[in-house]
Amino acid sequence: MPGRRRGGHGGEVELSGSNGDDNGAAGPAPQQISLVRLIFSCMVAGGVQYGWALQLSLLTPYVQTLGLSHALSSIMWLCGPVAGFVVQPCVGLWSDKCRSRFGRRRPFLFAGCTLICVAVVVVGFSSDIGYALGDTKEHCSVYHGPRWHAAIVYVLGFWLLDLSNNAVQGPARALMADLSGTHGCNAANAIFCSWMAIGNILGYSSGSSGSWHKWFPFLLTRSCCEACANLKGAFLIAVVFLLICLVVTLIVAKEVPLGDPAQSGAKLDSKGGQAHSQNEDRVSFIDIFKAFKNLPPGMPSVLLVTSLTWLSWFPFILYDTDWMGREVYHGNPSGTPAQIDAYDRGVRQGAVGLLLNSVVLMITSLLIEPMCRKLTPRIVWVISNMTMFAGMAGTSIISTWSMKDFHGSIQSVITADGEVRAAALATFAALGFPLAVLYSVPFAVTAQLVVNEGGGQGLCTGVLNISVVVPQVIIALGAGPWDSLFGKGNIPAFALASAIAFVAGVVGTFKLPRLSRKNFKSVGMAGGH
Repeated sequence: MPGRRRGGHGGEVELSGSNGDDNGAAGPAPQQISLVRLIFSCMVAGGVQYGWALQLSLLTPYVQTLGLSHALSSIMWLCGPVAGFVVQPCVGLWSDKCRSRFGRRRPFLFAGCTLICVAVVVVGFSSDIGYALGDTKEHCSVYHGPRWHAAIVYVLGFWLLDLSNNAVQGPARALMADLSGTHGCNAANAIFCSWMAIGNILGYSSGSSGSWHKWFPFLLTRSCCEACANLKGAFLIAVVFLLICLVVTLIVAKEVPLGDPAQSGAKLDSKGGQAHSQNEDRVSFIDIFKAFKNLPPGMPSVLLVTSLTWLSWFPFILYDTDWMGREVYHGNPSGTPAQIDAYDRGVRQGAVGLLLNSVVLMITSLLIEPMCRKLTPRIVWVISNMTMFAGMAGTSIISTWSMKDFHGSIQSVITADGEVRAAALATFAALGFPLAVLYSVPFAVTAQLVVNEGGGQGLCTGVLNISVVVPQVIIALGAGPWDSLFGKGNIPAFALASAIAFVAGVVGTFKLPRLSRKNFKSVGMAGGH
């Protein structure tokens, strides 16, 4: 039976089992699959996250070695949210209506992952490509100036990588929701989050290694020295891992094609075929915005709190390893050889911090479902925002602590205090908890609200993504110039992020929908009713 619902932010929400699509299109009946098959169906998330972890930990520092300034490096990330604003909602809606014999989601996963592999190779070999296009012929161990051809190739590859990642995220999460069955949306989200954590652990472990150039010496070239060769090695392994994960998901995730007469609930016309009009197959970006007026009650509040939460996260996501290289290790990617070495060591330690973060994330992801049943998703989300507030305030305190005995430019000290480094790594680890909540709870809450309304999972996941990409646009445009305005490295952006996290916690306390704990449990890991 359909659940009952009271609108508004404070109303109780109960959930039904419907999983139809918008616009009257009949979606495939919920499939009942084993937990093991569901786990491996989500494996592609680990492959995508492996490359994403490398992108987050290494690419902002690396582009600064090609000549892009710290203030401008954040703008490099602008294409991702812009593409996500357009690509992910449209791809989600297209996948909702896709009638391919291979299923609704898998064709988009295959195409997106193929583009990711191409983009990763372009980024990894950007220095070599730039050298062939006319960059300096001096050896990379001698020349430390800008290499603009390489920088342009790198940025183009980076943008293709962001575009491809956005194309994959929506169908991957929608596939997870489609196949969740009696295991429930929250169980599927926990599995998805666990694969992301595994991808993070492997990716950050790969990024923290300084030995790829030793294991694969052929990666060293005249234009690509040790740090660059290490990046190439890590990215080539990422391609192999992604392809393995993709193949497993394509084989294990058996979808019922949309329009299959065998599926339950299909609408038939007078000739026995499935009734649909050409208009139902014509998807445009305008349809995305029309869908906003039909969002489930409580969804606008979810979008607001999601936006604030991501607004507090993006400064750290963009500059976490750069912060370790600059504020903790006092290095400079464009300075003297000693400063460059200190910066590289700091970046690798930042990758170690992100590895610790991912371990905590993976452990926490297993605890989110019982925590949400005990405390409600709203309270868990608010606690995570307050934890983020404390963590980002901690980075500012650590930065000040690191500089307490130094007077002058932060790049003039080439040592890292052991206690400061330990505190920084502890902060990285502690932030694994709110990150696990951010990766899971907003999507689980959205999936449950959509189930009650009977809407398309792909479309609503894409709409939720808009509340992710808009904050990224703001941070990409403003973080670098904001830091330059104060001349304090990464500290101003991190301090502002702390304040925004606090606001997100307060807003979430009063605005997030109050999901019934009983019904949240019914879609948890314990199974169905």
